[in-house]
Amino acid sequence: MQNTDKKVNPLLSLMRQPKLYIKLPSRGQYWKDGSLKISPNGEYPVYSMTARDEILIKTPDALLNGQAVVSMIESCLPNVIDGWECPQIDLDTILIAIRIATYGETMDTTVKFKDIEGLYNVSLKEMLDSLNSNIAWNERIELDNTTVAYVKPLNYKNVARMSADSFEVQRIINLVNDDNIDDEQKKELFKIHFTKLTQINMDIVAESIFKVDTTAGSVTDTDFIKEFVYNCDKDLFNKIRSHIDQIQESNTIKPLRVKATEEMIAAGADEEIETPVFFDPASFFV
Repeated sequence: MQNTDKKVNPLLSLMRQPKLYIKLPSRGQYWKDGSLKISPNGEYPVYSMTARDEILIKTPDALLNGQAVVSMIESCLPNVIDGWECPQIDLDTILIAIRIATYGETMDTTVKFKDIEGLYNVSLKEMLDSLNSNIAWNERIELDNTTVAYVKPLNYKNVARMSADSFEVQRIINLVNDDNIDDEQKKELFKIHFTKLTQINMDIVAESIFKVDTTAGSVTDTDFIKEFVYNCDKDLFNKIRSHIDQIQESNTIKPLRVKATEEMIAAGADEEIETPVFFDPASFFV
C-alpha cells in the first residue's frame, strides 16, 4: 500500500510566522473575485519579507513596472492571491504592515526645512492605526437629477501603469528643457507630453467608474463608460475628477508633524513643522 503521508520539514519552526494581523481599509471590497482569500474575522496575517523579496524590491526594472511590489505583497500576505488587484486604499496599510513585520514599529526619516535637515524616529504603528481609522470611500456621485455614477479605488495594476506613464512624461519634460534640442523638436516633444498627460487624467476617471445609473438603466460595460468619459461635457468630467481627488486625498496619510530643531527655529521655522509622507518602495524598504 502506498504511503501518502506528507513529510514534515524539520526546519519548519525556523520559517516565517505571522508578525502582526491587520484589517484592510477596503474591508475586502473592490478586490476582484478570486484575488483575495477573504478572512472570516476581517484580519489578515502579515509576514516579514524574505531575502528574495528584499533583493527584488531593490531591482530597478521590477520596481518601475510594479512587479517587485506585487511579488512582495503576495509573499508577505498569503491571503492575497493576485497583488495586481490590490485596491489603492489598501496599499499604504499593506506596505506599512510589511515594513513593521520586517524592520520593526519605528522608522527613521529625514525632515528638511530650507537647507537644514533633521533625523526623526516615527511610529509606524501609530501611522497604521490612524490610517485604518480614517479610511472612508464615498463611491456615489450625483451627476444630475437622474444620473448617478459610482467610483471605486484604482487597483495596483492601474496605479503602476499610470506611474510608469507619468515617469515617461517626466522624461519628456526633461528633454524639452534640454538646451541641446532645437525648437522644432521641443514643440513635438511638448505635444507628446501634453497628449500623454491628458490621456492619463482621462484614464484615471474612466478606470475609477464601475457603474452609471440612468433613467434607461444601469451601465457597467467598461467600453461604454470609457466612451462616456472621453466625450462628456467638461464640467461633468471635472465634477467626477474632483470627487475622486477629494476621496483619494481624504484617504491618504496626513503629513507628519514633528518638533523643529533649534537650528530650524533660528532659520524661521515654527516650533512644529509638517512633512509629507511618501511610500516609495525604493526607499521605504531600505
